[in-house]
Amino acid sequence: MMIHHNWQDRPSLKTVTCIQDKAKKYIVNNVLTVGKTYEVKNETEEFIFIIDNSGKVGGFYKYYFQVA
Repeated sequence: MMIHHNWQDRPSLKTVTCIQDKAKKYIVNNVLTVGKTYEVKNETEEFIFIIDNSGKVGGFYKYYFQVA
């Protein structure tokens, strides 16, 4: 089974707080809010996968967050 198919229903690994939403290449300020805490559903070396402001799981670079 592919784990990404049920990320929203899985228990969260930890929580993180968004510390910035300025990106050079992508627009992230419409799905992230500075100061808001998000539940981490999965994590890789470079990315964190959270339920963003759209209500869907999205992958973001770790430098947008700090551990809450």
